Amino acid sequence: MIASLKRGAHARARAFGHIDWFLFLAALLISLLGLATMRSFGHENFFFERQIIWICVAVGVFFVASLGDYSFLRRTSVVVGCYIVIIVLLGLIFAFGAVVLGAQTRFDLGFFAVQPADPAKLTLVIVLAKYFGRRHVEIKHIRHILVSGAYAFVVFALVLLQPDFGSAIVIAGIWFGMVMVSGISWKHLAILLLCGALAATMLWSFGLKPYQKARIINFIHPLADIRGSGYNAYQSTVAVGSGQMIGKGIGYGTQSKLQFLPEFQTDFIFAAYAEEWGFFGVLILFGLFGVIIVRVIFISAHGANNFDTLFAAGVAAYFMSQFTVHAGMDMGLLPITGTTLPFMSYGGSHLVIEYLALGILMGMRRHARPSIRARDETELVGAI
Repeated sequence: MIASLKRGAHARARAFGHIDWFLFLAALLISLLGLATMRSFGHENFFFERQIIWICVAVGVFFVASLGDYSFLRRTSVVVGCYIVIIVLLGLIFAFGAVVLGAQTRFDLGFFAVQPADPAKLTLVIVLAKYFGRRHVEIKHIRHILVSGAYAFVVFALVLLQPDFGSAIVIAGIWFGMVMVSGISWKHLAILLLCGALAATMLWSFGLKPYQKARIINFIHPLADIRGSGYNAYQSTVAVGSGQMIGKGIGYGTQSKLQFLPEFQTDFIFAAYAEEWGFFGVLILFGLFGVIIVRVIFISAHGANNFDTLFAAGVAAYFMSQFTVHAGMDMGLLPITGTTLPFMSYGGSHLVIEYLALGILMGMRRHARPSIRARDETELVGAI
């Protein structure tokens, strides 16, 4: 009996010995901090109770995904298939998607809703890792920047038209981050930035809706219309500032719990968290995100092949872009766009995709050559 138990323990240790537990625990702690921020000491705990279920599902997805062999993602047919599926889903959202707060971003399936923009981000990482992985020697040629940009632009445009400006910016950030990692000359970078400026001008003139333009104007002039279009931005900065050094305490954020701060469980969860946990709590949150980014970058630096390296770099760009947009928005450093905070905001679509991305990274480590994996594990532990 004891011998069989020992064999079972050894089998489980082998099955999950490849997992970077510091990375996983950092993500899980962020999710639990988000859960605590949603907790209310009143009678209404809808978001808190539903989020417990989503965290359990996402963690399960992480461990299942960590066992897989993802060499099939390097096949052209698989990558093209994934890209076509996500484009079709993003197109169908305009015909069958539910309209919530003026945006048509999700399929309402009754018990839960699915936002195609979330898997679109991970799919774009896979597509670009495949494209750049095969052309890393020729990447300085401008045609590869343009072709990869075309892949990203199709996804960007479909998401922007929903309209989901926040997710569109994250998609652009993923592409830009992977282009920078893959290698780009200074001349092409200058051209790219000029094209970005021209695209922003065109977007302002023809792409943005009036309320989106109002958010940008309110960012430039924060107190211009605090009772109208600038209300959310103003309440968010008030919430962040009112937390001071140690915060008001869990469940006692007046801006969020008294609903002065709208959507505190999703778009403004960083502001709600900062109000209850204060400056020291924000430092803890930034530290946990720092652990995730640093360890993903280390995994990228020691990838078994070009695809694994670029995929991990794309995941890092994904998380950094989304975190920067959300936190910057809540602190008044960026215009209000409406996006979730990775691992923390309420919702199942983004949470499952984020844990899936980490699970895929662990699966790539599991099936790497033993010498590479051993070196990777040794250097990662030393980087704590």
